[in-house]
Amino acid sequence: MSYQSGRHFLQIPGPTNVPDRVLRALSAPTIDHRGPEFSKFALEVLHGVKRVFQTSGYVVIYPSSGTGAWEAALVNTLSPGDKVLMFEIGHFATLWRNMAEKLGLTVEFAPTDWRRGVDPALVEERLSGDQNHEIKSVMVVHNETSTGCTSRMREIREAIDRAGHPALLMVDTISSLGSIDYRHDEWGLMSPSVARRRACCCRPVSVSTPSARKPSPRPNLRV
Repeated sequence: MSYQSGRHFLQIPGPTNVPDRVLRALSAPTIDHRGPEFSKFALEVLHGVKRVFQTSGYVVIYPSSGTGAWEAALVNTLSPGDKVLMFEIGHFATLWRNMAEKLGLTVEFAPTDWRRGVDPALVEERLSGDQNHEIKSVMVVHNETSTGCTSRMREIREAIDRAGHPALLMVDTISSLGSIDYRHDEWGLMSPSVARRRACCCRPVSVSTPSARKPSPRPNLRV
């Protein structure tokens, strides 16, 4: 490996640079992961991260990139053959679609021009036409990293409610959590993945929190 003089400063959409005070904290000596100090610390972290999501529910932390949380959320809420509604608002929305298809889901991928977020009117139109409730989930990228387009989650939640549809609303908040208003409980959302290395400026880790509106039971759930 070649030597690079000076300090490396990463200049890409993500991960973002970790603040110095966080790097210094990470350099602390290792503590016993079975001891009381770690137990107290872990509980403080799990409680504190609820404020970021604006939720009173449980939050699950994954030692993975956002892609790992994508997969965990999909296989634990949906089954092969289930139909989902997704929207082409950028590159990462397309990657999420690709994963859903690899996991055996039937994806309806609504095209856009990559210049704006998901249109709530389109969501309401598609769900109102789904009289048999074949669509099990509406999957939306909150902020599309590749384009900067942001979807209006509160309005999308309201569109689903107006349609009277039971579909689970799943949200990718990889680049939005901590920088764009996100109200998990109030808007009845399920966030499958948050790469905290973007707005939250942490090392690669993903966080997932269940929906405030519980989905119907699914067979073949996998953790």
